[in-house]
Amino acid sequence: MLRISELKLPLDHPPEALPAAIITRLDIASDDLQRWEIVRRANDARRKSAILLVYSVDVELADEAAVLARFAGDHHIRPTPDTDYRFVTRAKPDSPRPVVIGAGPCGLFAGLILAQMGFRPIILDRGKVVRERTKDTWGLWRCGVLNPESNVQFGEGGAGTFSDGKLYSQIKDPRFLGRKVLTEFVKAGAPEEILTEAHPHIGTFRLVTMVESMRETIQGLGGEYHWEKRVSDFEIEDGRLRGLHLHTGEYIEASHVVLAVGHSSRDTFQTLYDRGVHIEAKPFSIGVRIEHPQSWIDRARFGPCAGHPDLGAAAYALSHHCANGRSVYSFCMCPGGRVVAAASEPGRVVTNGMSQYSRQEFNANSGLVVGIDPEKDYPGHPLAGIALQRALEEKAFVAGGSNYWAPGQRVGDFLAGRPSTAFGEVTPSYKPGVNPTDLAAVLPDFAIAALREALPVFGRQIPRYDDPDAMMTGVETRTSSPVRITRGKNFQSLNTAGLYPAGEGAGYAGGILSAAVDGIKVAEALALDMVG
Repeated sequence: MLRISELKLPLDHPPEALPAAIITRLDIASDDLQRWEIVRRANDARRKSAILLVYSVDVELADEAAVLARFAGDHHIRPTPDTDYRFVTRAKPDSPRPVVIGAGPCGLFAGLILAQMGFRPIILDRGKVVRERTKDTWGLWRCGVLNPESNVQFGEGGAGTFSDGKLYSQIKDPRFLGRKVLTEFVKAGAPEEILTEAHPHIGTFRLVTMVESMRETIQGLGGEYHWEKRVSDFEIEDGRLRGLHLHTGEYIEASHVVLAVGHSSRDTFQTLYDRGVHIEAKPFSIGVRIEHPQSWIDRARFGPCAGHPDLGAAAYALSHHCANGRSVYSFCMCPGGRVVAAASEPGRVVTNGMSQYSRQEFNANSGLVVGIDPEKDYPGHPLAGIALQRALEEKAFVAGGSNYWAPGQRVGDFLAGRPSTAFGEVTPSYKPGVNPTDLAAVLPDFAIAALREALPVFGRQIPRYDDPDAMMTGVETRTSSPVRITRGKNFQSLNTAGLYPAGEGAGYAGGILSAAVDGIKVAEALALDMVG
């Protein structure tokens, strides 16, 4: 088959327009087009009065060689790539069982690939199964009661379960491992359109059932789950991992371990550092969640086409380089969603964003964050970024009222340098509640200055983005891991053989898709090492 990209059609085109466009683009007779299927659909909204749908399609033709010859050099017409996933090896009958620490996207796919290769992995997670974890998470959101081991950060599905469920990434993917991830998600119950949409997402409720389905698949292949089992220590001898100590007092012999603990496992990072595992500080970002009515964003992005069913809720991506040398950018934008409490430690407040598949809630929200760097902002210790995160989260806890309410401020008040005393047109969505206050008391001065410079710039790009009644809620500190557990070319720790740092927590991914892809790569490397 051949793949044709950049086929553009009007927003409301009839179904027959797409095959007609293929025939016209290739300059072939209608009978020469034997079969076609959509592999990607995006939109081009640069002209709001004439929004286009942009397709990539795979086609089967009567004479594909002749068409390729005629369009030699046209990179929009080429052979369809082979996206099938192939296992790199298979387990031997006497292969030991690998261990996966963490059941988020990275650990989930590491476990799945190992199980599909016959290795019968043992999967440990400090949290609970996803439905019990959901109840605990709602306990914080509704009642202000935090379970430090079962929350937005910890438990089956990982932090991505309570998010927008975005399934796209900017990673290089020459082997189409992302396609493997999406295909497995569809098998587990995700809508098939995630295979073709340019910016696919799933939403929290669907992720819950999918995670359960994938767990059943892994168990059916001989994998084994152990819940509420936090790894409290690592047995390392002569530079090689020998086993794992659990907080329950149990010990597991383990010579091959995938470390997929997520970006909030601060106690695990400390233990690894104490045991001499190579770990270094990594840049991340801090800031707030900003909310606008979704209708404002829809009109700004789609103009008179706002609300069209083929467009859905509009998203955005913004960035600005400030005079003080800082970069401000939108992060994890959630159309038609809500801001959620994402704390995992007592006495600290953390915000995140979440959407359901429908994206039909009233507000749009996004992280609005400022980049920070270890050499400039927290030098001297590999874990200093964690100390910075905790300090900001503690300030947010106090500013919110010391009850897991979050501190919030209207954009107009923030820009004017005065505390907020009430909300305006935009009602904040964070639960258990938002206390109007002054975010300047929570964030560092350089972040406040950068945000104040960037907001009017973004307001010129998206009308009303800097509206006085837009709502800012703090703090956003878990944009990515503050550490990197450094690994070599074979995906093992630089100085601890048998330990395979993976995913967001190890500093090698950012988001569901990239974490899942990294889990596949690490599982493959571990499997190849085990079979020799």
